[in-house]
Amino acid sequence: MLNWCNQFNICCFLDSQQYPSSLQRFECLLAAGSIHSLQLQAGADVFPQLRTFYEKHGDWLFGHLGYDLKNGLEPLVSEHSDGIGFPDLFFYVPEVIIQLSGDTISIGSLGADHDKVYQEIMATAVPVVKTRQEGLVIHPRLERDEYLQVIRDLQQHILRGDCYEINYCQEFYATDAVIDPLSVCLSLGKASPNPFAAYYKMNNRYLVCASPERYLKKEGDRLFSQPIKGTWQRDTANQEADVRNREQLYHSAKDRSENVMVVDLVRNDLSKVCTEGSVQVDELFGIYSFPQVHQMISTVSGQLREDVHFMDALRHTFPMGSMTGAPKRRVMELIEKYEKTRRGIFSGSVGYITPEEDFDFNVVIRSILYNGDTGYLSFQAGSGITFYSDPEGEYEECLLKAAAIKKVLGA
Repeated sequence: MLNWCNQFNICCFLDSQQYPSSLQRFECLLAAGSIHSLQLQAGADVFPQLRTFYEKHGDWLFGHLGYDLKNGLEPLVSEHSDGIGFPDLFFYVPEVIIQLSGDTISIGSLGADHDKVYQEIMATAVPVVKTRQEGLVIHPRLERDEYLQVIRDLQQHILRGDCYEINYCQEFYATDAVIDPLSVCLSLGKASPNPFAAYYKMNNRYLVCASPERYLKKEGDRLFSQPIKGTWQRDTANQEADVRNREQLYHSAKDRSENVMVVDLVRNDLSKVCTEGSVQVDELFGIYSFPQVHQMISTVSGQLREDVHFMDALRHTFPMGSMTGAPKRRVMELIEKYEKTRRGIFSGSVGYITPEEDFDFNVVIRSILYNGDTGYLSFQAGSGITFYSDPEGEYEECLLKAAAIKKVLGA
């Protein structure tokens, strides 16, 4: 199915990797081809334009929200380079939508023959997966000592009261890279299956995403956000040690502190659009296990106010608190000051909006970005910095989060 959709200039494949969840509506969603599209750079009118586009077509939309939309939501700027070149916002009405669940496939399309689409998919050869991409030389944007100094500088900002927590990210990159994005996607999905995985292609720009995190979901009049803060390495070779690691994460004062701060930030964001008194923490400090790491995940929900358009739920909660910190505006200024490259679609979101005004969006982390025209390849890793953070530990956490990507890239 992925190989079939890759023939289109624009496509999006969202995969829950069969993780069980009461909030997961679809196991897999594929949106191939574009009938109508909207492409925008950051500005104050971005979300109103997206609303107009949605209301005009009244159909499924798939696409992304780039991190730098913040520049239209707050008086902020981004002056760093962006080697990938995704627009700040892109949404499209797909030609073909495919829903996959268990052994059931549902095909919807505008004007296309459903049976023909099915036969084309079944006749498409299964791609030969390259387990390693050859010849890639990955460079860190920051050397280790420089990264450690930045963390110490950020801790001074925290000590002065500029912020409480900040999500700081570092980039790893390659130039003149030649990769097969589809093979990379299949390899990463095998090495690191995660419930908010995505393969997203926009002309010759690619996102290969193995995200474990949900940004925001709307189902009926309920909003759900599931921020992640807290990461601990797994020891799959030793079950007893793995259980101890899980328990250590649950009881870690530092990780609990990070998690509760971002939960408070999400509660504050949701309170702007939800009925008074309806915002609640459904789960605090939940520990979930993924192939490489244990994660601390909390769930926050609320009831969307009747007088608030669902698009405003996105506008008032973006960018997500787990990828910024608190207070949000100040830490975004510090992120711009201390990070070396523009985040672009990284720490933004990919997802869908249904004709019934429901939506579900992930957090773009644990992801490979690739520009097939220029050969620029990038992936970023970050962590939440508090005053009590150990700079060495934060550096190791970034490397841990990037481990599956490096393995897939043969780096």
